[in-house]
Amino acid sequence: MTAAAAVPGSAASVSARARITAIPDGRGGTALPLLSGAGPLAPRRTRSADPAAARVTLVGAMSAPLSGDRLALEARAEAGAALRVDGSAATLALPGRTAEPARYDVRLRVGEGGRLDWLPEQLVSVRGSELRQHLRAEVAPGGCLVVRDEQVLGRAGEEPGRLRSRLTVRYGGRPLFDQELDLGPGAPGWDGGAVLGGHRAVGQLLLVGTEKTDEQPLLACIPGESAVVTPLAGPALLVTAVAPDALRLRRVLDSALTFTSW
Repeated sequence: MTAAAAVPGSAASVSARARITAIPDGRGGTALPLLSGAGPLAPRRTRSADPAAARVTLVGAMSAPLSGDRLALEARAEAGAALRVDGSAATLALPGRTAEPARYDVRLRVGEGGRLDWLPEQLVSVRGSELRQHLRAEVAPGGCLVVRDEQVLGRAGEEPGRLRSRLTVRYGGRPLFDQELDLGPGAPGWDGGAVLGGHRAVGQLLLVGTEKTDEQPLLACIPGESAVVTPLAGPALLVTAVAPDALRLRRVLDSALTFTSW
């Protein structure tokens, strides 16, 4: 495990990186030859309900991200491996002693015949914070990726901070999905009817490369007033939802999965 380092010029900020690599173990399961973290990024192997998959839970070892922090995480499921990454608790984006925004970069890679489920808990944007988050994923043909991305704007009764969140996915070396959300004070129109419409939780579930998209075409559908399911131009399906709070957002996303029979 590598120690976290202070960001140059800011003793109050932290730079930390975590790396996870999953490979087939030769016995029908998945091994983790690389599992390392630093500072607030503490990945721990936990019990998996799927005997073929390895499960890693991200444990918050310290408060982060704060303004000025630089966090990075890389997770790889090599060809034939199955990896699930989840979280032990919600992540709070917090204000710090510097005016610089915090940055959190996530890179996911899935090999041919591999599967990676990225299922962290919600990200809460706390008043006075500023976070720029970018998740990039590369999926090889025949690979499968599941990404759950949920944001909550402010704690109970609190105004949110500024949150810019981008999700970029390539499949088979070609662009598949690229979307950015800009929410909170200073972002134009973020609370209007065309974006959140007064809701305080927003999320998306991206399903890439499953066999079902080859066997059965999926049509766009609306499973409720606050969610929409959209097939993408490729082997992928996107579920987008808004809700008043984190609990109802999760319920909406789960119900959308049931509605599509994924």
